[in-house]
Amino acid sequence: MNNLKVVTIFTMKEMLKRKSFIVTTIIILLLIILGFNIPNIINFFNKDSQTAENTELLIVDPNNIFEGSLDNLNSMNLGYNVKVSNENLTFDDIKSKIENEEIKEAIIVEKTSADTNLEGIVSENSSSTNVSSEGLDLGNTDNINNANNLENSDGIPNSLDENTGEMVTNGKSTCKLRYIVENMAMISTIPEDLLNAINTVYTNLQISKLGLTQEQLNSLTPNFEYSIEQTEEQEVSGNIMVIMLLSIVLFYAIYFCAYQVSSSITTEKTSKIMETLVTSTSPKTIVIGKTIGIGIVGLIQVCLFVAVALISAKLFLEPGILESVLDMSKFTPYLAIITILYFILGYFAYALLYALTGSTVSKPEDIQSANTPVAILAVVGFYLSYFTMMNPTSDLNVFASMFPISSPFCMPFRIMMGIASTIDVIISIAILVVTILIVANVAIKIYSNAILNYGTRMTFKDMVKIYRDKNS
Repeated sequence: MNNLKVVTIFTMKEMLKRKSFIVTTIIILLLIILGFNIPNIINFFNKDSQTAENTELLIVDPNNIFEGSLDNLNSMNLGYNVKVSNENLTFDDIKSKIENEEIKEAIIVEKTSADTNLEGIVSENSSSTNVSSEGLDLGNTDNINNANNLENSDGIPNSLDENTGEMVTNGKSTCKLRYIVENMAMISTIPEDLLNAINTVYTNLQISKLGLTQEQLNSLTPNFEYSIEQTEEQEVSGNIMVIMLLSIVLFYAIYFCAYQVSSSITTEKTSKIMETLVTSTSPKTIVIGKTIGIGIVGLIQVCLFVAVALISAKLFLEPGILESVLDMSKFTPYLAIITILYFILGYFAYALLYALTGSTVSKPEDIQSANTPVAILAVVGFYLSYFTMMNPTSDLNVFASMFPISSPFCMPFRIMMGIASTIDVIISIAILVVTILIVANVAIKIYSNAILNYGTRMTFKDMVKIYRDKNS
């Protein structure tokens, strides 16, 4: 037991002194802090452009078709500072205002007749006299339905033509919109929100002329009640996308911590430290001690990341943002204990496999190829958990939560979604523990012979032969 403690402490010290470990930890901590500050960074850079967001838009309505109601656009938070003019301004007048930076964009409202073709966007580059115009789709059926089948003050039905964008009265066009911008490099049509807002203003103007009662007005915009129901008896709670993201985090935490075991063993073989360890204690103690030592460091590292993330969320995010993404009521002490337990068990399962592969090579450059089978196994387990989580009530997801190579990445989140019973958790943990014991037995037996191998890389056949010899 004393030797195990010595190996564990030695491994922890070696791990903590590694420059790669220190640099990686610092970079990840900085990225976590930066990630939680992204909303603040965006707001900082947008602070100076708040006025720029409110684009100066001039709407020219010389025939007063909208009867002064276009001023209501300023109260709709469209990102425009709308100025309305009833002067009869020409295209050249608008062009001059754009070139002098008095305005950024303009819309000219013109009367039209039934046989007039709509010119949609008029684009004028300030350095050119060429004019580009094309037909516009002024509407969206959802936004103009309220205008259909209504009557104006003369009792004539009004509607908006979806294809031409013209205001139509009794089959005849009443106006057209000319959207004028400096150039069309970044725009090809009238912004939809602006288009819908103009639609709304015109619709409200026509409705106001009908003399409808409040009850009739309310009937134009019915307030539907709705509910969502599922046919499956088992209900799932929580944000599936967020849970899948957390599954990725847990996978990388387990995978990279376990990978360090292989790297540590191979590095020490090249420095001859392993010979000293083998003469001082048993190979079994070395395997378990190294696995525990790196596991403790990895767990501390993960806890540090989580702590910094929670502190950053508290300091840098506005209240309620984190709660809107994560159902914090699901983060209970029970879930925390289970998650840590699965992290430890999952780490041990993969760390022992990596200890085995690390002992079969004598050069650091051979680690990657030696670890490939274990890496493939880990990726298969992760994807089995990840993709079946899209349908958490499926039998395949239940299987993933029990299968030892995928259960560490799956079961904690089934608990978070409220679909894992206590019996399911016990069975899953039992299967994982048995798997770890089997892997440990095989790994330690092969490790004891492979650890002093400084020749060529051992093949799978060689490992099978060693294991058989140990059992005979």
